[in-house]
Order: sequence, then C-alpha cells, then structure tokens
Amino acid sequence: MQTLYNSDSFVVVSFDLPGGDDAAPRLQRGGFEIVDKLARKEIFIEGALAEHFKQGVQALVDGQAPGDADALHALIDDYIAGYTALAQQPVVLH
Repeated sequence: MQTLYNSDSFVVVSFDLPGGDDAAPRLQRGGFEIVDKLARKEIFIEGALAEHFKQGVQALVDGQAPGDADALHALIDDYIAGYTALAQQPVVLH
C-alpha cells in the first residue's frame, strides 16, 4: 500500500497484491483506492479501469510544463473527480 496522491479533496492509494510463488505464478493483482474527502466516499478500481486511470494521470503529468505544480494539481483533481462520481462506499474509518 502506497499513497500516490493527497490533496485537499482526494487521496489515491495504490495496492499491489503478490501474484504467487515461483511454483505457481499468477497474474499480479492490485488497484487503486480513491477517496473523496469532501463527499466522504471511496471507490476501489482494478484491472483495465485501474490501468486506464494510471495512464490518464501519467498523460496529465507528461503534458504539464515543469514547475507548474498548482495547475497540475487542479488537472489531477478534475480527472479524479470523474472517477469518484462512481463511488458508492461511504468512508467509515481512514
């Protein structure tokens, strides 16, 4: 578990689950937990949706001029808000 992003509105945490031992290798599993602090809801995404999320964030980072952190944070918050619209799980303890 690793916190990847933390703003006034959102937290994104990465989860990587081991794929198994050498005798019985399995696919790497994991995903992202996205917490909407203001709505007090969270969503866990994995698989293709998690990969799409990761690629979208990377595209935002790659497309932003160096040194413009405030603009990047605003773009990332807007991007994450699109995913939290799917959130149904209330945050009880975090």
